[in-house]
Amino acid sequence: MRRSRLGARLAPYFLVLPGWLWLALFFVIPTFVMLSMSTQTGDIVSGFTQTFHWQTYTEAWDQYHVQFVRSIVYGLIATGLCLVIGYPVAYWIAFRGGAHKSSLLFLVLLPFFVSFVIRTQSWNFILSDNGMVVSRLRDWGIVSAQFHILATATAVIFGLTYNFLPFMVLPIYVALERMDPALLEASADLYGSKIATFTKVVFPLSMPGVFAGVLLTFVPASADYVNAAILGGSHTTMIGNIIQTEYFTNLDYPTAAALSFILMGGLLIGVFAYARVVGTENALEMAAAR
Repeated sequence: MRRSRLGARLAPYFLVLPGWLWLALFFVIPTFVMLSMSTQTGDIVSGFTQTFHWQTYTEAWDQYHVQFVRSIVYGLIATGLCLVIGYPVAYWIAFRGGAHKSSLLFLVLLPFFVSFVIRTQSWNFILSDNGMVVSRLRDWGIVSAQFHILATATAVIFGLTYNFLPFMVLPIYVALERMDPALLEASADLYGSKIATFTKVVFPLSMPGVFAGVLLTFVPASADYVNAAILGGSHTTMIGNIIQTEYFTNLDYPTAAALSFILMGGLLIGVFAYARVVGTENALEMAAAR
């Protein structure tokens, strides 16, 4: 009996043990290694030694704070656009999709069957000066001959919005799909207009999906470097591009590791602040109050 009780108590821990080992091996240990690397000095030829040179963080921030702020701004704008575009898409699929919901969701996920780089590169051809968009606008006289989209902040934000839009649509769709239709009927019985039903019933109850969608979109969009490398230029460089250059081109591992931790810290602060203001518990309380 004692062995059976002990086994029953330890069973949940044994079940989560593989997951914890996976996180320890591929997240915790590499994080500590990168933290150690960020305080080392030296070069790739003579090697790096641990000197606890914390000034690397201040030097990296002083040199690349513009790219860091730019990445956060691009991520916020792209997340806002994904929310504005993705919410109506998720709403239409959830309430108007009918028997075709699975097919519509498949279409939302269909771009993920193609490589991230190839999808971004395709927009490089579409938005180029001789592409189907800019050339047509010039032929119609809508824009001048000097107008271009590539190598601008608009192109980078557009690429971020396109690539991370499904991360916003799917959580919102799940939240809307789980909504009880009786609540909408009750709102109609109480002579609530469509706008009032949406603002007082639908949107508050979908806030957990919005909360998850914003997190899933903002974090990878702010740390992305592919869109800025393919669609951007020298004036649209994001912090991810700097980290990639420091790691693989300059071979300055301490600076790259320090920048990675600065980015991680900034994103964590933003995520915790966002969760504090608009967390899932607050969202559910707001929905219940409505």
